Amino acid sequence: MKNCVWQPQKTRSKIKTKVKAEDHLCEKRGEERRGEKVEDFCSWDSLEGKKNHSFSLLLLLFWEQSKFDKRDSEDLLLLQQSKRREMFGCECFCWDRVPEFIDSDPLPFSLPSPLPQWPQGGGFASGKICLGKIEVLKVTKFEKVWRCTHLRGKSQGFSFYRPMEIPEGFFCLGYYCQSNDQPLRGFVLVACETTSKSETDGSVLESPALEKPLSYSLIWSIDSHDECAYFWLPNPPTGYKAMGIVVTSNPNEPEVEEVRCVREDLTETCETSDVLLTIKSKSSKNSFQIWKTQPCDRGMLARGVSVGTFFCGTSLDSEQRVDVACLKNLDSSLNAMPNLNQINALIQHYGPTVYFHPDEKYLPSSVQWFFKNGAVLYAAGNRKGRAIDSQGSNLPSGGTNDGAYWIDLPSDEDARDNLKKGNIESAKLYVHVKPAFGGAFTDIVMWVFCPFNGPVTLKVPLMNIEMGKIGEHVGDWEHFTLRVSNFTGELWSVFFSQHSGGEWVNAFDIEFINGNKPIVYSSKHGHASFPHPGTYLQGSTKLGIGVRNDAARSKFVVDSSIKYRIVAAEYLGVGIITEPCWLQYMREWGPTIEYDSHSEIEKIINLLPLFVRFSVENLFELFPTELYGEEGPTGPKEKDNWLGDEYC
Repeated sequence: MKNCVWQPQKTRSKIKTKVKAEDHLCEKRGEERRGEKVEDFCSWDSLEGKKNHSFSLLLLLFWEQSKFDKRDSEDLLLLQQSKRREMFGCECFCWDRVPEFIDSDPLPFSLPSPLPQWPQGGGFASGKICLGKIEVLKVTKFEKVWRCTHLRGKSQGFSFYRPMEIPEGFFCLGYYCQSNDQPLRGFVLVACETTSKSETDGSVLESPALEKPLSYSLIWSIDSHDECAYFWLPNPPTGYKAMGIVVTSNPNEPEVEEVRCVREDLTETCETSDVLLTIKSKSSKNSFQIWKTQPCDRGMLARGVSVGTFFCGTSLDSEQRVDVACLKNLDSSLNAMPNLNQINALIQHYGPTVYFHPDEKYLPSSVQWFFKNGAVLYAAGNRKGRAIDSQGSNLPSGGTNDGAYWIDLPSDEDARDNLKKGNIESAKLYVHVKPAFGGAFTDIVMWVFCPFNGPVTLKVPLMNIEMGKIGEHVGDWEHFTLRVSNFTGELWSVFFSQHSGGEWVNAFDIEFINGNKPIVYSSKHGHASFPHPGTYLQGSTKLGIGVRNDAARSKFVVDSSIKYRIVAAEYLGVGIITEPCWLQYMREWGPTIEYDSHSEIEKIINLLPLFVRFSVENLFELFPTELYGEEGPTGPKEKDNWLGDEYC
């Protein structure tokens, strides 16, 4: 199907709604109320004396049937959550009268199109990954153990799962949990030992890679007439590490056969990342929290493998350690990483379609077009620049960004204007392929080059102000990253780079076009990447002050599944990929620009309403640092994420 867009509903699973006969009246009234304001709809619900679960039903009906704008639906959800907080004033409780005709359990997610048959070779997409002494499988079939519902800020609560359908010879390492307002998308790894006990020095037997825990420690529990849940940490034998938590619905300690602990030298230390769940206790000052875990050391050279489990406790600070570990890939060959044919197949299947804003004046180009059309290399102490050949072979290579060289536009005004506009017909994505999470995933980093970054538009209350020169700089490198599971070749998530940070977005929250190709929206003038069209504010969203990032569809589009070049994949070995000369240029792709923006921002502050004027000093801190000057950007290889993980 050409130009067919598949956009999953964000932050909510596909909920099966069965309306009973006695609820037809609610549906009918919902039809009659279409077109009314959100506030009116909520008032009507209150005046009718409906209970909160009726409000939930009406919300679901409007999501599925009404012609409301998406933002109106989100406003309804926020009002519903606010109403619950006012009614109950607690972080977590279980409503024992959830309507039986609403099935809100998350349903499994799948990409819009089936996966192709990947080219053969190596261990990529084989379903298993060998980590040296152990072999792991990814399990995505689960049995629900406990569900915590009606959390503050969470419309559907959280569920905890036990992995199911574990193949013979493999063992569970820990349980899984996730929010109920998103599709069932997670995984946990199960493991088996690759070799039996063997003699290592003629007399000493090597300890097994996997061992049963000695016992369990109860970390936290809830026990009431409505619900029961118990969280257990495995107590490993000496020299072994626990990998995850076990959850039960009864107070009996789990069987030691339930999970396995892993020999310490086969593990890496891990840390908590996102807080998934916080449950406040009335009887204790400490909250019970659930965290995602990830290897402490991440990036292209790191070997930590995330197990997919979680960690929990009643408190955690910087001095406390996480009592679970990640796995370590000791196989130096990284056997599950894709070969060159498989890389090309992945890009051709998943390569995003990049949309630039309809009012974009500064479009991308190829690096070769930029060089051919007048880009100039300058050296410190020399006022005269020199032309750069089309391959960049006369650029200084290696070293660090020491300020000795920089690239700039030509002095001729017409040539400068021509370079600023870019040339989208020549544009292509420059691809860096690297291991992630110890080779359990592949990161396909796609770099886009724009010869020029345009001026910013500043948003302040009640007005937008176009800044004449502020925000401009030469040589704009932006990127986004596809993270692919090496177990199956399935696209797992996409990182959208946004100025000095960015965000990881799960596959179920991404727009797709023409099968499994994500859509990337590049913002006007700044070229930051976003998963959906709209206006994104860089600054103080609370006060509505900052730089606008406007993203929308247009005729300006680059299909990265066709227009790309692989520039680096170090793990393939020497000679497989020939890196271009310009990639070795470590200095700046544009001159440093300092703006006289202080007086301009003072004028803007004077235009602000009195209720947002704190002091001039405080207001200056609200504006992004880009307004005060622009250092010339460096190339892809000088960025932190070339070797490291993406920074959010």
